[in-house]
Parts: sequence; C-alpha cells; structure tokens
Amino acid sequence: MFENRTQAGIQLSDALQHFANSQAVILAIPRGGLPVAALVAKSLNVPLDVALSKKLGHPMNKEYAIGAVSLNNVVLSDAHGISEGYIEAETKRIRQILKTRFDQYYKNRSPRSLENKIVIIIDDGIATGNTVMATVELAKAQHPAKIIVAIPVAPKSAVLKLENSPFVDQVVCLHSPHNFYAVGQFYKEFRQLSDEEAINILKSINSH
Repeated sequence: MFENRTQAGIQLSDALQHFANSQAVILAIPRGGLPVAALVAKSLNVPLDVALSKKLGHPMNKEYAIGAVSLNNVVLSDAHGISEGYIEAETKRIRQILKTRFDQYYKNRSPRSLENKIVIIIDDGIATGNTVMATVELAKAQHPAKIIVAIPVAPKSAVLKLENSPFVDQVVCLHSPHNFYAVGQFYKEFRQLSDEEAINILKSINSH
C-alpha cells in the first residue's frame, strides 16, 4: 500500500537508480503517471515526456479496457463481439481528447525524440496492461535502444503480458498482489489529476 503517488515515485526511483544520468527518457502516461514519473525523472536526472495514449473502454463498462488508442495507433486486446462502429466512434472521440492534450502539453516545444534512447514508460499502476502496450508500440516506432516499463503496482497477469511482449526489454514492478481489482486500492490517497496539474508538473520538470 502506498500513501500516495509521491511515495510510489520515490520507491520507483530507488529501483531505477542504475539509469541515473544515462541516455534515458522517462515517458509518463497521463495523467496519473505524471507525478510518479516526474519524481523518477528528477531523481535520475533524465528528461521527462508524456505518452499520449488512452484506454478504449467496453461499451457496457467504460472502466474495463478492451484496448487503447494513441494518436497513431489502436491496440485491441479483448474486443470480441463489439461492433466496429463503436470502436471507430470511440477511437475518434478519444483522439480528439488526445489532440487537445497534445496541443496543451506541447504548446512551446516538440515531443522528445526517442531514437536510440532508453525509454522508461511509467504509470501509477497497471490493471490490464492495454494502455501501456499501446504506448510501447508507439515508442517502438521511434526506434529506441531499449523499452522498460516501470510501475509501482500491477497484477501478475499484466506483468507477464508485458514480459512476453517482443517490444519490452524489461519490466520493473514493485508489487504484484494476488487480489487485484483496481490500481486505486493500493493507494491511501488516489485522486484524479486535472490536465492543468499535469501540464504544470511537466513544465516544472522540463524548465530545469
């Protein structure tokens, strides 16, 4: 159990110290992954950027991810029996949100190049692994040297899915509990972040 995302970020930083001052780029999954990733980036003295991907929810339960969407790709993992029309409409809707976020996050700069970099993808936790897999595929297209997924908490099934991916070189997960229902159950304080808070975190790290 973590007190909050700050504590999770400190513990994750400790586990990733061998990447300090290296050719690494931290890629945060917004918005919840940003406070965790910002602490890691600061501790390791490496740059921070955001991964613009978002889960594609089931029509009957939006919290259940059937896949994930980025600005360039869609990863579907559990979409049996779901209409193509729903998937197309949801993809379009999510991409509009991501485009807005892109414009907000990258007002005065461009996304960092990931080519030949060690890319460390960070979220505050993983439930299914689908959103992270979309991010991994997005990062892989830029030809990084390595892709590492680092998370405070995830079920064993999600960790295995990532470890078995040909695109993921290493998974660093602090806790893989048996009874996993949602990421929030492993945090005492787990509030939603606003886009404004996320943008301010990104600005404060990248202004140093």
